[in-house]
Amino acid sequence: MKNENIEICTCNVIHNDIVEKVNNSMVNDKILEEAAQLLKVFGDKTRMKILNALSISEMCVCDLANALNMTQSAISHQLRVLKGERLVKYRREGKVVYYSLDDEHVEKIFNIALEHVQE
Repeated sequence: MKNENIEICTCNVIHNDIVEKVNNSMVNDKILEEAAQLLKVFGDKTRMKILNALSISEMCVCDLANALNMTQSAISHQLRVLKGERLVKYRREGKVVYYSLDDEHVEKIFNIALEHVQE
């Protein structure tokens, strides 16, 4: 975050119409809590690296570990977290399990985060 001065309102006027509009349109607390939890998962560099790799190609744990220079155990742990938040899915082909992004929303969230930090 850039270190900038923040302008603060110095009046004490309550704009009741705006407050009422906002209160009537706010998202349910339970949904906000779930969204906050989802964004926490994106707050880890290792998980972001996994999501980045999976946005390029589906991969097995062995390939992810090799590509990211990590242990299979570490990758598996992070995949469990990502799977728990429905960010990744898997398919089995014989003895090999391939992971991929769960849906296009995951890639959109990932790309929007990258776009935001690069502007």
